[in-house]
Amino acid sequence: MPTPDCLICGAELEYFNTPRKMKCAICGKEYETTAACKEGHFICDACHMEKGIALIQQFCTESESRNPIAILQQIMARPEIYMHGPEHHVMVGAALLTAYKNSGGKLDFAQALQEMIRRGKQVPGGACGFWGCCGAGVSAGIFISIVTEATPLHREEWGLANQMTARALQAIGSLGGPRCCKRDSFTAVKEAVLFTEEHLQIKMELPDKIICGFSKFNEQCKKQDCPYFADRSLK
Repeated sequence: MPTPDCLICGAELEYFNTPRKMKCAICGKEYETTAACKEGHFICDACHMEKGIALIQQFCTESESRNPIAILQQIMARPEIYMHGPEHHVMVGAALLTAYKNSGGKLDFAQALQEMIRRGKQVPGGACGFWGCCGAGVSAGIFISIVTEATPLHREEWGLANQMTARALQAIGSLGGPRCCKRDSFTAVKEAVLFTEEHLQIKMELPDKIICGFSKFNEQCKKQDCPYFADRSLK
């Protein structure tokens, strides 16, 4: 199940408004970072997401599901995926590409998945708070960009990709913080499924109700204030 906070010692993460130079506790390379655990451990994005990206690629290649929420939940339940982290910036778009292909969407899936990984890995952890654009929402925009083959010089495709990101971010932002990679991923995917049917006429599946099974792993869980909390009647 997901590991919270620091991968080295489990301590809570702290965020800094001003970047600090620190060495990754796994690869030893030095980076500027805005986050480390209270015990001083820093894990770079590449090390944090390495195992998760490999799992995402394998799972999505083999999946026949048309339901990207179900794909997300199955991937999230694996120990290679942590409670929070930049692997979600790849996972959202990868789940959508998989369900899109399985729902009749036409694309070179292997190439599209590799491109999703390449682009998603460029969105850093903490972008939600520091850039004002949650990586899950950006990932949904990348999905639309890939399936429409958008570039900065296209007209309609460029517009659709930006509209998708804006729609996902609006839905994510309206729920308020603090960050939760599970909540934000579910929200981005749900909006992308609706957007894809409206604009590309490809109908993917959604569950009747999205229920999060990861609340106990998130110390900042909004509980009954989250639309995906398992028992919103709890007080």
